[in-house]
Amino acid sequence: MNSQRERPCPRCLLEEVPGAEALAALNRQWIEALPPERRAGEAAYAARLTACRQCEHLAAGSCALCGCYVEYRAAQADRRCPDVPNRW
Repeated sequence: MNSQRERPCPRCLLEEVPGAEALAALNRQWIEALPPERRAGEAAYAARLTACRQCEHLAAGSCALCGCYVEYRAAQADRRCPDVPNRW
């Protein structure tokens, strides 16, 4: 029997965290439920996620600074990165 527990990917987005499929699906539903005028554009969303992937505060799909799921926060046009200075 393997005594080591599988560790979540520290620099992964929620979609890539092993065992987090249900939570990732719920996160996608939240994003899809955002009114179009509140959603970031595709290019902005992609750039924000790229910045989050390079951040030391990304912890298995969540921001260690504010606790949000980074994919959901990045999808909202009116939200900003909580780091100081912010990354996006």
